Amino acid sequence: MLSYRHSYHAGNFADVLKHIVLVEILEHLCKKDAGFDYIDTHSGAGLFNLKSAHAKKLEEHSNGIAKLEASDFPELERYFDVINDINKEAGADRRELSFYPGSPSFAKHYLRRQDRGWLFELHPEDFKTLSKNTERQRKIRVSKEDGLKGLLGLVPPASRRAVVLVDPSYEVKTEYDQVVTAIKNAHKKFPSGTYAVWYPMINRNKINEFERQFVHSGIRNIQRFELGLSADDNDERGMTSSGMIVINPPWTLHKKMSELLPKLTKTLAGDEGVYKCDVLVDE
Repeated sequence: MLSYRHSYHAGNFADVLKHIVLVEILEHLCKKDAGFDYIDTHSGAGLFNLKSAHAKKLEEHSNGIAKLEASDFPELERYFDVINDINKEAGADRRELSFYPGSPSFAKHYLRRQDRGWLFELHPEDFKTLSKNTERQRKIRVSKEDGLKGLLGLVPPASRRAVVLVDPSYEVKTEYDQVVTAIKNAHKKFPSGTYAVWYPMINRNKINEFERQFVHSGIRNIQRFELGLSADDNDERGMTSSGMIVINPPWTLHKKMSELLPKLTKTLAGDEGVYKCDVLVDE
């Protein structure tokens, strides 16, 4: 199925969580001069116009990035720097937010001469847009193929340093099992890589099983971060929360998220908000 288009959801609360975690990982990798690889298995279009018909249909960014003021979150300075730089590059009005970067755009901001980016996208229109958004980047390769399969051909990377972002739509329920299998297989080939897996909270029982598979996978050093606009709803009427499972996270990540999530959740969801920040499997 290829009906999902992230352009309807760009900049929502789930994007905020996902990209804050991604920026922290990329910042950590850039502390060393040695090159690293960025592998994105479900890249989407890479950049989203918040004034487009798609974005305006649901206005999900109004409960996400639009609620955040950079001055209130000095600890997210680099996250906002990327957003501001991309809006400037796109010629947007400085007084308002017009564009929101997808994960590939965040990564592109960090990739240096010695680094490489590998982007996968199956949707034909999003693949075309993604290719256009990265066409001048020699260090980035865009492929129209299944990213979970493509991942196994890229690990271990020559750099021996990498972050793998796995961010499917989970339109098909079997994707949960496919993600776990792909991560387990990639980890066997490349156990030192950082793997960041996004998931939607639509049914807690489904996510509990998803997380149990990671816990019993034999993989060590797994952390979980969740942010929700309201408590769990098992009636599957929509996404109430979203989360990130991170394998081999930067040593700074858990502390930063434990301090940030209460404040971020309060800003995005008020008293109804919920969050989690814990260790699923120790090192």
